[in-house]
Amino acid sequence: MAVLNDLEPKKVFNYFEEICSIPHGSRNTKKISDYLVQFAKDRNLKYIQDKDNNVIIFKAGTSGYENSPSLIIQGHMDMVCEKETERDIDFERDGLSLAKTDEYIYAEGTTLGGDDGIAVAYALAILDSDDIAHPPLEVVITVDEEIGMLGAASLDTSVLSSKMMLNLDSEDEGQLLVSCAGGATVSLKYTAPCQVVKPLNERLAKGYLDDDSYIRMRLNVSGIKGGHSGIEIDRQGANANKILGRALYALNKTDDIYINLVELGGGLKDNAIPREAYAIFDVYIEEESNEHIEFISKVIRDKTDILNEMLKKEYAATDSDIRLDVEDVMFDINSDEDLFNLYADYKNPTEDIIALLLNLPNGVRKMSNDIKGLVQTSLNLGILKTEEVAMNKEIVFVFSVRSSVKSEKQELIEIIESLIRVFDGEISISGDYPAWEYKKDSGLRDIMSETYFEMFGERPDTLAVHAGLECGIFAGKIDGLDCVSIGPKMEGIHTTNEKLYIDSVKRYWDYILEILKKLK
Repeated sequence: MAVLNDLEPKKVFNYFEEICSIPHGSRNTKKISDYLVQFAKDRNLKYIQDKDNNVIIFKAGTSGYENSPSLIIQGHMDMVCEKETERDIDFERDGLSLAKTDEYIYAEGTTLGGDDGIAVAYALAILDSDDIAHPPLEVVITVDEEIGMLGAASLDTSVLSSKMMLNLDSEDEGQLLVSCAGGATVSLKYTAPCQVVKPLNERLAKGYLDDDSYIRMRLNVSGIKGGHSGIEIDRQGANANKILGRALYALNKTDDIYINLVELGGGLKDNAIPREAYAIFDVYIEEESNEHIEFISKVIRDKTDILNEMLKKEYAATDSDIRLDVEDVMFDINSDEDLFNLYADYKNPTEDIIALLLNLPNGVRKMSNDIKGLVQTSLNLGILKTEEVAMNKEIVFVFSVRSSVKSEKQELIEIIESLIRVFDGEISISGDYPAWEYKKDSGLRDIMSETYFEMFGERPDTLAVHAGLECGIFAGKIDGLDCVSIGPKMEGIHTTNEKLYIDSVKRYWDYILEILKKLK
């Protein structure tokens, strides 16, 4: 039974409900793609369905608009599939169970997929109408936006003639998005030679063991809030991996302390600000006695306490729970297992790694001069890990680099590259996507801003986002593309609390139709 049948605009909500009845999670888009193709066939509209299931539907301009400049209307067909634990649903085969209140639509126990099902519903309602004035349209519905904008990246845009694009993948009413950052994942690799060592901890100290003995310790960084490395980088909070570098540098230059690193780790995703990090290290012991071990251990703990106080003051406003902890790492002295740390007679990789952690750039690098409050260029050391390779270990640093200016993104990558090259390391780049650069002169933006003022009595906010959007990929493929992104009010996207506000859908429907009318 239809749940949204009594809502206006009727066609928009009817199509939205149909879309929600078809499984369309990322990488599961064949059914929804075929649905769009059948829609076009039933209305004798020209269409293209490519090998990845992207769909483009063409419609001529209405009377009086036949020779007007054409417009791309764009959104994506895939959704994020999340459910509550007790919800019984197979996203590969089942549709969603819609429900509504007087204010909003939601799905029972799952994500709603308003991001970006509402864009598809708007587009189909326009294509299905005979009485909406509009220029020639190229409706582009992409796949797998939610897992890396894969559909937009693979789409052949040479079949498109438009130089204007209305993207319907935003969720804040009253905003015109006009720019987004480009980005890339940058991985650095430093190969560190190792030596076999004999760890000697206080409770295991039983006289002379070998010429060189160490106590092994672990330093933990915790209590950091983290967040999205694009949207929340402007908080300028702590990065656990960078804090680890500062702490290790401070310990290593303390009198009577000589450390060799064993292992480092921190962060799980390059685009997430790491909340925790750790280092395991050996501290060289000159005098193999319990008293000397206790002395060295106390020096390290005292230094860590000083660092804790310093960090809590520095990050009181952003990461008040930040904390460093040191603990002993104990061993079975009867084990035959070889134990290594990062050292060789011809090289001290510990000093190299600490120097890299201390000097690799991180965080906000430049703010925009065109859009107040916008981060223009940044990078995030999101992953730090140690991998064993034969008798060596590889320390891997993985960054998310972002900028809304292509040349600045490239410069930042070159800065990172120059540093790793100094230490004879390697660099690799993946997932490179272009920026959607702010256009000082935008005819589409001017029309949309003026139309919004006429309809609602106030100017919309003109904003940019320091994250990736499909608009950036299209702008990189279509020279001179004039693009704006809008959408009705949604909350809780990608969660089971997702809401699509009914009145906002109606207001933005009226707004979109008025924009189309003015593009003559």
